[in-house]
Amino acid sequence: MTNTIVLKNVKSKSDHDYSLKLNRWYLKPIGAWPLASTSSAAEKVVVLIQILVCWVVVCFIVIPCTLYLFFEKESIRSKVGAVAPLLNRYMGLMSYWMLLQHSGNIRDCIEHIEMDWRSAQKASDREVMLQHAKFGQLIALICGIIMQGGTFLYGIAKAAKTATIIVGNETITMHPMTCPAYSKIIDTRFSPVNEIVLIIQILSTFIVSSSTAGICSLAAVFAIHASGQLNILYMRLDELTKNRKEENHVAEQRIIDIVEHHLRILSFIARVENIMHKACLAQLTGCTVILCLLGYYILMNWGIFDAAQISSYIIVYVSITFNIFIFCYIGEILTEKCKHVGQMAYMTNWYNLHHKSARDLVLIIARSSNVIKITAGKLIQLSIATFGDVFKTSLAYLNILRTMTI
Repeated sequence: MTNTIVLKNVKSKSDHDYSLKLNRWYLKPIGAWPLASTSSAAEKVVVLIQILVCWVVVCFIVIPCTLYLFFEKESIRSKVGAVAPLLNRYMGLMSYWMLLQHSGNIRDCIEHIEMDWRSAQKASDREVMLQHAKFGQLIALICGIIMQGGTFLYGIAKAAKTATIIVGNETITMHPMTCPAYSKIIDTRFSPVNEIVLIIQILSTFIVSSSTAGICSLAAVFAIHASGQLNILYMRLDELTKNRKEENHVAEQRIIDIVEHHLRILSFIARVENIMHKACLAQLTGCTVILCLLGYYILMNWGIFDAAQISSYIIVYVSITFNIFIFCYIGEILTEKCKHVGQMAYMTNWYNLHHKSARDLVLIIARSSNVIKITAGKLIQLSIATFGDVFKTSLAYLNILRTMTI
Protein backbone atom coordinates (compact mmCIF):
# COMPACT_ATOMS: atom_id res chain seq x y z
CA MET A 1 0.00 0.00 0.00
CA THR A 2 1.45 3.34 -0.99
CA ASN A 3 -0.10 5.16 1.98
CA THR A 4 1.52 2.95 4.61
CA ILE A 5 3.10 5.07 7.33
CA VAL A 6 6.82 4.51 7.84
CA LEU A 7 8.69 5.63 10.94
CA LYS A 8 11.82 6.59 9.05
CA ASN A 9 13.04 6.70 5.47
CA VAL A 10 15.92 4.26 5.91
CA LYS A 11 17.08 4.90 2.34
CA SER A 12 17.18 8.70 2.70
CA LYS A 13 20.98 8.87 2.30
CA SER A 14 21.05 6.81 -0.90
CA ASP A 15 17.96 8.61 -2.25
CA HIS A 16 19.56 11.99 -1.62
CA ASP A 17 22.85 10.93 -3.24
CA TYR A 18 20.96 9.64 -6.28
CA SER A 19 18.98 12.88 -6.68
CA LEU A 20 22.21 14.92 -7.02
CA LYS A 21 24.58 12.35 -8.51
CA LEU A 22 25.06 13.91 -11.95
CA ASN A 23 25.33 17.45 -10.57
CA ARG A 24 28.18 16.24 -8.39
CA TRP A 25 29.91 14.69 -11.42
CA TYR A 26 29.72 17.94 -13.39
CA LEU A 27 30.93 20.25 -10.63
CA LYS A 28 33.54 18.25 -8.70
CA PRO A 29 36.18 18.19 -11.48
CA ILE A 30 36.19 22.01 -11.61
CA GLY A 31 36.07 22.49 -7.81
CA ALA A 32 32.58 24.00 -7.83
CA TRP A 33 30.80 21.35 -5.76
CA PRO A 34 30.23 22.80 -2.26
CA LEU A 35 32.39 21.29 0.45
CA ALA A 36 30.74 19.89 3.55
CA SER A 37 31.27 21.77 6.81
CA THR A 38 33.30 18.79 8.06
CA SER A 39 35.78 18.86 5.15
CA SER A 40 39.44 18.58 6.07
CA ALA A 41 42.10 21.21 5.36
CA ALA A 42 43.64 18.97 2.68
CA GLU A 43 40.33 18.78 0.80
CA LYS A 44 39.98 22.56 0.91
CA VAL A 45 43.52 23.01 -0.47
CA VAL A 46 42.84 20.59 -3.33
CA VAL A 47 39.66 22.48 -4.25
CA LEU A 48 41.50 25.83 -4.17
CA ILE A 49 44.14 24.42 -6.53
CA GLN A 50 41.40 23.14 -8.86
CA ILE A 51 39.74 26.56 -8.91
CA LEU A 52 43.05 28.37 -9.55
CA VAL A 53 43.96 26.02 -12.43
CA CYS A 54 40.51 26.45 -14.00
CA TRP A 55 40.70 30.25 -13.87
CA VAL A 56 44.22 30.29 -15.34
CA VAL A 57 43.27 27.93 -18.19
CA VAL A 58 40.16 29.89 -19.22
CA CYS A 59 41.78 33.32 -18.83
CA PHE A 60 44.75 32.11 -20.92
CA ILE A 61 42.28 31.76 -23.82
CA VAL A 62 39.87 34.59 -23.07
CA ILE A 63 42.32 37.49 -22.62
CA PRO A 64 44.33 37.03 -25.88
CA CYS A 65 41.09 36.47 -27.82
CA THR A 66 39.57 39.67 -26.41
CA LEU A 67 42.69 41.61 -27.43
CA TYR A 68 42.47 40.00 -30.89
CA LEU A 69 38.95 41.39 -31.35
CA PHE A 70 39.99 44.94 -30.44
CA PHE A 71 43.52 45.28 -31.79
CA GLU A 72 44.27 42.66 -34.46
CA LYS A 73 44.15 44.00 -38.02
CA GLU A 74 41.66 41.55 -39.45
CA SER A 75 38.42 41.87 -41.40
CA ILE A 76 35.11 42.41 -39.60
CA ARG A 77 33.89 39.01 -40.80
CA SER A 78 36.92 37.23 -39.32
CA LYS A 79 36.40 38.96 -35.98
CA VAL A 80 32.68 38.21 -35.93
CA GLY A 81 33.58 34.51 -36.30
CA ALA A 82 35.44 34.65 -32.97
CA VAL A 83 32.73 36.47 -31.00
CA ALA A 84 30.45 33.47 -30.29
CA PRO A 85 33.19 31.15 -28.89
CA LEU A 86 34.56 34.02 -26.81
CA LEU A 87 31.12 35.00 -25.52
CA ASN A 88 30.44 31.36 -24.64
CA ARG A 89 33.56 31.34 -22.47
CA TYR A 90 32.56 34.59 -20.78
CA MET A 91 29.16 33.05 -20.02
CA GLY A 92 30.88 29.95 -18.64
CA LEU A 93 33.12 32.11 -16.45
CA MET A 94 30.06 33.99 -15.17
CA SER A 95 28.36 30.70 -14.32
CA TYR A 96 31.55 29.47 -12.64
CA TRP A 97 31.83 32.66 -10.61
CA MET A 98 28.18 32.36 -9.51
CA LEU A 99 28.71 28.76 -8.45
CA LEU A 100 31.71 29.73 -6.34
CA GLN A 101 30.12 32.88 -4.92
CA HIS A 102 26.96 31.05 -3.84
CA SER A 103 28.69 27.91 -2.66
CA GLY A 104 27.28 28.35 0.86
CA ASN A 105 23.72 28.87 -0.39
CA ILE A 106 24.01 25.86 -2.69
CA ARG A 107 25.19 23.76 0.24
CA ASP A 108 22.17 24.97 2.25
CA CYS A 109 19.87 23.90 -0.59
CA ILE A 110 21.54 20.48 -0.73
CA GLU A 111 21.09 20.08 3.03
CA HIS A 112 17.48 21.23 2.67
CA ILE A 113 16.87 18.47 0.11
CA GLU A 114 18.56 15.94 2.37
CA MET A 115 16.27 16.94 5.24
CA ASP A 116 13.24 16.53 2.97
CA TRP A 117 14.30 12.98 2.18
CA ARG A 118 14.76 12.22 5.89
CA SER A 119 11.37 13.67 6.84
CA ALA A 120 9.39 11.67 4.24
CA GLN A 121 6.97 9.88 6.58
CA LYS A 122 4.89 8.01 4.04
CA ALA A 123 5.79 5.58 1.32
CA SER A 124 3.67 7.70 -1.04
CA ASP A 125 5.82 10.77 -0.21
CA ARG A 126 9.01 8.88 -1.04
CA GLU A 127 7.46 7.57 -4.25
CA VAL A 128 6.58 11.11 -5.40
CA MET A 129 10.06 12.37 -4.50
CA LEU A 130 11.73 9.49 -6.35
CA GLN A 131 9.69 10.18 -9.47
CA HIS A 132 10.78 13.80 -9.45
CA ALA A 133 14.39 12.85 -8.63
CA LYS A 134 14.47 10.55 -11.68
CA PHE A 135 13.05 13.33 -13.85
CA GLY A 136 15.61 15.77 -12.46
CA GLN A 137 18.48 13.39 -13.19
CA LEU A 138 17.15 12.84 -16.71
CA ILE A 139 17.26 16.59 -17.36
CA ALA A 140 20.74 16.76 -15.80
CA LEU A 141 21.90 13.96 -18.13
CA ILE A 142 20.48 15.75 -21.18
CA CYS A 143 22.17 18.98 -20.02
CA GLY A 144 25.53 17.22 -19.87
CA ILE A 145 25.16 15.47 -23.24
CA ILE A 146 23.85 18.47 -25.17
CA MET A 147 25.80 21.33 -23.59
CA GLN A 148 29.15 19.60 -23.21
CA GLY A 149 28.80 17.53 -26.36
CA GLY A 150 27.73 20.53 -28.46
CA THR A 151 30.69 22.73 -27.56
CA PHE A 152 33.17 19.84 -27.88
CA LEU A 153 31.89 18.88 -31.32
CA TYR A 154 32.15 22.51 -32.41
CA GLY A 155 35.75 22.72 -31.21
CA ILE A 156 36.69 19.40 -32.81
CA ALA A 157 35.06 20.33 -36.13
CA LYS A 158 36.98 23.61 -36.12
CA ALA A 159 40.34 22.09 -35.16
CA ALA A 160 40.08 18.93 -37.28
CA LYS A 161 40.77 20.93 -40.42
CA THR A 162 44.19 22.28 -41.20
CA ALA A 163 44.96 25.62 -42.80
CA THR A 164 48.00 26.31 -44.96
CA ILE A 165 49.58 29.74 -44.66
CA ILE A 166 52.72 31.32 -46.08
CA VAL A 167 55.06 33.15 -43.71
CA GLY A 168 57.93 34.71 -45.62
CA ASN A 169 59.34 31.91 -47.78
CA GLU A 170 57.96 29.16 -45.55
CA THR A 171 54.69 27.27 -45.97
CA ILE A 172 53.12 26.33 -42.64
CA THR A 173 50.27 23.96 -41.86
CA MET A 174 48.34 24.83 -38.69
CA HIS A 175 45.11 23.99 -36.86
CA PRO A 176 42.68 26.93 -36.73
CA MET A 177 41.64 28.16 -33.29
CA THR A 178 38.04 28.53 -32.13
CA CYS A 179 39.25 31.56 -30.16
CA PRO A 180 42.03 33.31 -32.15
CA ALA A 181 44.77 34.90 -30.06
CA TYR A 182 46.34 38.35 -30.38
CA SER A 183 49.50 37.63 -32.37
CA LYS A 184 51.70 40.06 -30.37
CA ILE A 185 51.08 37.95 -27.25
CA ILE A 186 50.79 34.41 -28.63
CA ASP A 187 51.63 33.46 -32.21
CA THR A 188 49.65 30.28 -32.78
CA ARG A 189 50.82 29.76 -36.35
CA PHE A 190 53.93 27.80 -35.46
CA SER A 191 54.37 24.37 -33.90
CA PRO A 192 54.44 23.40 -31.03
CA VAL A 193 52.65 26.57 -29.82
CA ASN A 194 49.74 25.78 -32.11
CA GLU A 195 49.22 22.31 -30.60
CA ILE A 196 49.72 23.51 -27.00
CA VAL A 197 47.18 26.33 -27.34
CA LEU A 198 44.77 23.90 -29.03
CA ILE A 199 44.97 21.55 -26.03
CA ILE A 200 44.44 24.46 -23.61
CA GLN A 201 41.41 25.55 -25.65
CA ILE A 202 39.93 22.06 -25.32
CA LEU A 203 40.51 22.20 -21.54
CA SER A 204 38.90 25.64 -21.35
CA THR A 205 35.93 24.30 -23.33
CA PHE A 206 35.53 21.48 -20.79
CA ILE A 207 35.64 23.93 -17.87
CA VAL A 208 33.10 26.42 -19.24
CA SER A 209 30.76 23.71 -20.54
CA SER A 210 30.91 21.94 -17.16
CA SER A 211 30.06 25.24 -15.45
CA THR A 212 27.13 25.90 -17.78
CA ALA A 213 25.83 22.33 -17.61
CA GLY A 214 26.37 22.33 -13.84
CA ILE A 215 24.42 25.50 -13.06
CA CYS A 216 21.66 24.63 -15.54
CA SER A 217 21.24 21.07 -14.20
CA LEU A 218 21.46 22.31 -10.62
CA ALA A 219 18.67 24.83 -11.24
CA ALA A 220 16.57 22.11 -12.87
CA VAL A 221 17.09 19.60 -10.06
CA PHE A 222 16.31 22.17 -7.36
CA ALA A 223 13.18 23.34 -9.20
CA ILE A 224 11.94 19.80 -9.83
CA HIS A 225 12.53 18.90 -6.18
CA ALA A 226 10.43 21.91 -5.16
CA SER A 227 7.79 20.76 -7.65
CA GLY A 228 7.75 17.34 -5.97
CA GLN A 229 7.32 18.94 -2.55
CA LEU A 230 4.39 20.98 -3.89
CA ASN A 231 2.81 17.76 -5.16
CA ILE A 232 3.13 16.31 -1.66
CA LEU A 233 1.49 19.49 -0.34
CA TYR A 234 -1.41 18.94 -2.76
CA MET A 235 -1.81 15.43 -1.32
CA ARG A 236 -1.90 16.85 2.21
CA LEU A 237 -4.62 19.32 1.22
CA ASP A 238 -6.59 16.57 -0.50
CA GLU A 239 -6.41 14.38 2.63
CA LEU A 240 -7.43 17.23 4.94
CA THR A 241 -11.19 16.76 4.62
CA LYS A 242 -11.44 13.06 3.84
CA ASN A 243 -12.02 11.88 7.40
CA ARG A 244 -15.07 13.73 8.72
CA LYS A 245 -14.89 11.98 12.10
CA GLU A 246 -11.63 13.62 13.08
CA GLU A 247 -11.75 15.97 16.02
CA ASN A 248 -11.17 19.66 15.46
CA HIS A 249 -7.71 19.73 17.09
CA VAL A 250 -6.53 16.95 14.73
CA ALA A 251 -7.65 18.94 11.68
CA GLU A 252 -5.95 22.04 13.08
CA GLN A 253 -2.69 20.12 13.52
CA ARG A 254 -2.94 18.94 9.91
CA ILE A 255 -3.38 22.57 8.77
CA ILE A 256 -0.37 23.61 10.88
CA ASP A 257 1.73 20.91 9.16
CA ILE A 258 0.49 22.07 5.75
CA VAL A 259 1.33 25.71 6.46
CA GLU A 260 4.80 24.82 7.75
CA HIS A 261 5.45 22.63 4.73
CA HIS A 262 4.23 25.38 2.38
CA LEU A 263 6.47 28.02 3.97
CA ARG A 264 9.42 25.61 3.87
CA ILE A 265 8.93 25.10 0.12
CA LEU A 266 8.62 28.85 -0.51
CA SER A 267 11.81 29.57 1.43
CA PHE A 268 13.62 26.94 -0.67
CA ILE A 269 12.35 28.49 -3.93
CA ALA A 270 13.38 31.97 -2.73
CA ARG A 271 16.88 30.66 -2.02
CA VAL A 272 17.09 29.09 -5.48
CA GLU A 273 16.03 32.41 -7.02
CA ASN A 274 18.71 34.22 -5.01
CA ILE A 275 21.36 31.81 -6.30
CA MET A 276 20.27 31.71 -9.93
CA HIS A 277 18.98 35.16 -10.94
CA LYS A 278 22.35 36.66 -11.94
CA ALA A 279 23.45 33.54 -13.78
CA CYS A 280 20.05 33.42 -15.53
CA LEU A 281 20.50 37.02 -16.72
CA ALA A 282 23.97 36.25 -18.06
CA GLN A 283 22.73 33.10 -19.79
CA LEU A 284 19.65 34.80 -21.24
CA THR A 285 21.48 37.79 -22.73
CA GLY A 286 24.52 35.77 -23.81
CA CYS A 287 22.48 33.01 -25.43
CA THR A 288 20.39 35.57 -27.32
CA VAL A 289 23.52 37.04 -28.91
CA ILE A 290 25.06 33.62 -29.58
CA LEU A 291 21.89 32.39 -31.31
CA CYS A 292 22.06 35.46 -33.53
CA LEU A 293 25.73 34.81 -34.36
CA LEU A 294 25.22 31.10 -35.01
CA GLY A 295 22.45 31.95 -37.47
CA TYR A 296 24.89 34.32 -39.16
CA TYR A 297 27.63 31.66 -39.31
CA ILE A 298 25.22 29.15 -40.88
CA LEU A 299 24.19 31.66 -43.55
CA MET A 300 27.81 32.55 -44.34
CA ASN A 301 28.86 28.90 -44.69
CA TRP A 302 25.77 27.84 -46.62
CA GLY A 303 27.13 29.15 -49.92
CA ILE A 304 30.28 27.00 -49.78
CA PHE A 305 28.29 24.27 -47.97
CA ASP A 306 30.90 23.24 -45.45
CA ALA A 307 28.97 20.27 -44.04
CA ALA A 308 31.19 19.77 -40.97
CA GLN A 309 31.03 23.43 -39.96
CA ILE A 310 27.30 23.78 -40.59
CA SER A 311 26.59 20.58 -38.61
CA SER A 312 28.67 21.83 -35.67
CA TYR A 313 26.85 25.19 -35.74
CA ILE A 314 23.47 23.46 -35.72
CA ILE A 315 24.48 21.23 -32.79
CA VAL A 316 25.64 24.25 -30.78
CA TYR A 317 22.44 26.09 -31.75
CA VAL A 318 20.38 23.21 -30.34
CA SER A 319 22.45 23.11 -27.13
CA ILE A 320 22.07 26.87 -26.58
CA THR A 321 18.33 26.61 -27.27
CA PHE A 322 18.01 23.80 -24.72
CA ASN A 323 19.98 25.87 -22.21
CA ILE A 324 17.51 28.77 -22.46
CA PHE A 325 14.53 26.41 -22.47
CA ILE A 326 15.54 24.75 -19.18
CA PHE A 327 15.74 28.08 -17.33
CA CYS A 328 12.43 29.27 -18.81
CA TYR A 329 10.74 25.91 -18.16
CA ILE A 330 11.66 25.79 -14.48
CA GLY A 331 10.47 29.39 -14.06
CA GLU A 332 7.14 28.54 -15.68
CA ILE A 333 6.53 25.30 -13.77
CA LEU A 334 7.33 26.78 -10.35
CA THR A 335 5.13 29.83 -10.90
CA GLU A 336 2.16 27.73 -12.01
CA LYS A 337 2.54 25.17 -9.22
CA CYS A 338 2.82 27.83 -6.53
CA LYS A 339 -0.39 29.42 -7.80
CA HIS A 340 -2.08 26.01 -7.82
CA VAL A 341 -1.68 25.69 -4.03
CA GLY A 342 -4.39 28.31 -3.51
CA GLN A 343 -6.66 26.60 -6.02
CA MET A 344 -6.20 23.25 -4.29
CA ALA A 345 -7.01 24.81 -0.90
CA TYR A 346 -10.19 26.34 -2.31
CA MET A 347 -11.24 23.13 -4.09
CA THR A 348 -11.04 20.99 -0.94
CA ASN A 349 -14.26 20.15 0.86
CA TRP A 350 -13.54 22.92 3.36
CA TYR A 351 -17.23 23.05 4.28
CA ASN A 352 -16.75 19.69 6.05
CA LEU A 353 -14.24 21.26 8.45
CA HIS A 354 -15.00 23.11 11.63
CA HIS A 355 -15.58 26.76 10.80
CA LYS A 356 -12.47 27.86 12.73
CA SER A 357 -10.29 25.38 10.82
CA ALA A 358 -11.89 26.33 7.50
CA ARG A 359 -10.97 30.00 8.08
CA ASP A 360 -7.30 28.99 8.33
CA LEU A 361 -7.36 27.97 4.67
CA VAL A 362 -7.84 31.63 3.75
CA LEU A 363 -4.27 32.30 4.89
CA ILE A 364 -2.95 29.56 2.59
CA ILE A 365 -4.93 30.96 -0.35
CA ALA A 366 -3.71 34.49 0.38
CA ARG A 367 -0.06 33.39 0.64
CA SER A 368 -0.21 31.39 -2.59
CA SER A 369 -1.44 34.46 -4.49
CA ASN A 370 1.91 36.16 -3.77
CA VAL A 371 4.01 33.92 -5.99
CA ILE A 372 7.80 33.75 -5.80
CA LYS A 373 9.05 34.00 -9.39
CA ILE A 374 12.29 32.79 -10.93
CA THR A 375 13.78 35.78 -12.75
CA ALA A 376 16.79 36.81 -14.80
CA GLY A 377 18.53 39.49 -12.76
CA LYS A 378 15.22 40.30 -11.02
CA LEU A 379 14.26 42.07 -14.26
CA ILE A 380 12.74 39.42 -16.53
CA GLN A 381 10.40 36.67 -15.36
CA LEU A 382 11.47 33.32 -16.78
CA SER A 383 8.59 31.65 -18.60
CA ILE A 384 7.77 29.96 -21.89
CA ALA A 385 6.76 33.38 -23.23
CA THR A 386 10.29 34.63 -22.44
CA PHE A 387 11.68 31.65 -24.37
CA GLY A 388 9.77 32.83 -27.45
CA ASP A 389 10.93 36.43 -26.96
CA VAL A 390 14.57 35.29 -27.00
CA PHE A 391 14.16 33.83 -30.49
CA LYS A 392 12.39 36.94 -31.78
CA THR A 393 15.20 39.13 -30.43
CA SER A 394 17.97 36.92 -31.85
CA LEU A 395 16.35 37.01 -35.31
CA ALA A 396 16.09 40.81 -35.13
CA TYR A 397 19.81 41.04 -34.26
CA LEU A 398 20.60 38.61 -37.09
CA ASN A 399 18.90 40.90 -39.64
CA ILE A 400 20.90 43.89 -38.34
CA LEU A 401 24.17 41.91 -38.49
CA ARG A 402 23.53 40.77 -42.07
CA THR A 403 22.79 44.35 -43.12
CA MET A 404 26.05 45.60 -41.59
CA THR A 405 28.39 42.92 -42.96
CA ILE A 406 26.96 41.94 -46.37
